[in-house]
Amino acid sequence: MKEYKAWHINGYLALLLSLVAIVGGVVLIAVGGSMEPEPSLALILAGIALFVLFIVGVSSLTIVQPNQAKVVTFFGSYKGTIRDSGLWMVIPLSNKARVSLKVRNFNSQTLKVNDEEGNPIEIGAVVVFKVLDTAKASFDVDNYERFVEIQSETAIRHIAAKYPYDTFGDTPTSSLRGNADEVAAELQQELQERLVVAGVQVVETRLTHLAYAQEIASAMLQRQQATAIVSARQKIVEGAVGMVDAALKQLEANGIQLDDERRAAMVNNLMVSIVSDRAATPVINTGSLYS
Repeated sequence: MKEYKAWHINGYLALLLSLVAIVGGVVLIAVGGSMEPEPSLALILAGIALFVLFIVGVSSLTIVQPNQAKVVTFFGSYKGTIRDSGLWMVIPLSNKARVSLKVRNFNSQTLKVNDEEGNPIEIGAVVVFKVLDTAKASFDVDNYERFVEIQSETAIRHIAAKYPYDTFGDTPTSSLRGNADEVAAELQQELQERLVVAGVQVVETRLTHLAYAQEIASAMLQRQQATAIVSARQKIVEGAVGMVDAALKQLEANGIQLDDERRAAMVNNLMVSIVSDRAATPVINTGSLYS
């Protein structure tokens, strides 16, 4: 079902006519009942008719607040939607259901799922949405707010299973932790496809919680620490090799020539002192290297 505009006119005019009808009805009944020698049945019936007209007029009035819509149905038939704020007169004796057009947030629960590699992780997201089509939101789904919640959690589980939590190899691949923006964009696109049937527009999605499950968190932390240590050591070694090479070249430029054995000893000492994670202890050699 698709939304369209409902028939409505200025409600203040209808309110004025309803007040005139109720006052006129009271006057006609009072005058007709007090006439002599017998009450006037015609005046009394006219007063009752004005009472009925007042009830019908009041039942046609509805108030639409800003950022709100009223879905009008008449005996089970959809008659359109009113989006203009104010007091309006619509079809009498119709039902006017309120639908909020405000932007709202849905913060999902922390879900426990398995990532692409089968590791249990905890993930949560926030979904920003608003109603775009009031007819679909009212008639195509049972409860569009509950529908958004269920479909959001389903989409989060599906997206989490498509990516690993993190990458540890040299080959660059997408991951939940390293590509949070791309994952959020894909989640928004998939969720929008799911919520079209409910007339809901997804404004934004963001991951709010991402962590390993408790049972493997300790092991994965050790793995991350080991990877970081290896990477840091590799950088230190690369820097140390450059420093030793620069030192040897500077000695040769200053006219100091070293044979292969002394060169190897110097390289060994410099590498140990630079790469070691503890302060080096200097040792003064008073003898000969060849003795």
